[in-house]
Amino acid sequence: MTWYLLRPRPISNGMEPLAKLIGSPGRLKLLRLFLFNQDAAFTLAEAGERAKLTREVTRDECAILVASGVIRKKGTGVKAKYQTDKRFEYFGALDTFIRTTTAVQPATVLALVKKAGTLRLLVLSGIFTGSIEPQIDLLVVGDNLDERALARAVHVIEAELGREVRYASFSTEDFRYRRGVYDRLIRDVLDYPHQVVFDRIGL
Repeated sequence: MTWYLLRPRPISNGMEPLAKLIGSPGRLKLLRLFLFNQDAAFTLAEAGERAKLTREVTRDECAILVASGVIRKKGTGVKAKYQTDKRFEYFGALDTFIRTTTAVQPATVLALVKKAGTLRLLVLSGIFTGSIEPQIDLLVVGDNLDERALARAVHVIEAELGREVRYASFSTEDFRYRRGVYDRLIRDVLDYPHQVVFDRIGL
């Protein structure tokens, strides 16, 4: 079994409708990053790495967000940090709007995860279903899985969501055994709201 907590990287091939409304894909990614991590402060380099944006795009978009009052800047130079400003007049409404419009389609998750090997089962839970009980958000079962490729797929999903995605991967044999002995991690996913996106095991 492999179980990771990862950080964000990018996703789409085109500008999604919300990005058009906000003004740019980069600004949308940074909005999600700051709003979903309200108590964290990031340097430009850290924000760019988390959102997988160039330094120039990160700098320009953060400047716009600071000018609008959504985030605030503390310090100067390369050590300056940026953080959500909860004093922003429309903070509550913006936070609700971004949270309720942020999603990654199951088909997109499936296409990304399939690149990691012979997929047998893919189940979405946690942040994908709005359930807070499960310990993981993504359950992956497959054979000959390339863990690095799987990690890259999760990074891509995280950048779009603007938040960390907890996932666990198992071989088919290991999963069958754990399910048979009522493994707590497996039960945490299957006993709570979840979505089976791909199933070649017969769940």
